[in-house]
Amino acid sequence: MDTAASSLTYRDATDADVDALVALIESAYRGDASRAGWTTEADILQGRRTDPQGVLDVVKAPDSRLLTVERDGVIVACCQLEHRGAHAYFGMFAVSPALQGEGLGKTIIAEAERRARATWGVTEMHMTVISVREDLIAWYERRGYRRTGEMTPFPYGDERFGIPQRDDLQFELLVKPLV
Repeated sequence: MDTAASSLTYRDATDADVDALVALIESAYRGDASRAGWTTEADILQGRRTDPQGVLDVVKAPDSRLLTVERDGVIVACCQLEHRGAHAYFGMFAVSPALQGEGLGKTIIAEAERRARATWGVTEMHMTVISVREDLIAWYERRGYRRTGEMTPFPYGDERFGIPQRDDLQFELLVKPLV
């Protein structure tokens, strides 16, 4: 295991983590600060990516956990895992923009998949990605996810999900067998 990955610790988020997690998620996807990393959505969505209530809802949900990743006691990444029958849902994935490109994302998603299998016995991981995010989808494909072509509409008009800067946004379901 490389040094960067071995210095990571994982735990479930608590109520006390909500503000730090909101700041992390926002920094990875929205606003000018997000441009320091490659996961930015700043050109396609403005406004907020999430809010404290949205993060708290994930932390409190009975079949969900917000896996929090720390390095030297500082939260550097997170992801949502939600048990949905035979599969788990992976979402709210964020890595600090300053640390993107170091291979942490690969390590974290592999750990999330391992935990979903071990905890819930699921056989697949599902996620949705904005379909115009070709670079991000390609990254997930390199991790074994496949495009399904199954689309769901973007919630235009609901600013809790951001303010769209284009009119062709939709979510595509990606799936990976966990074997």
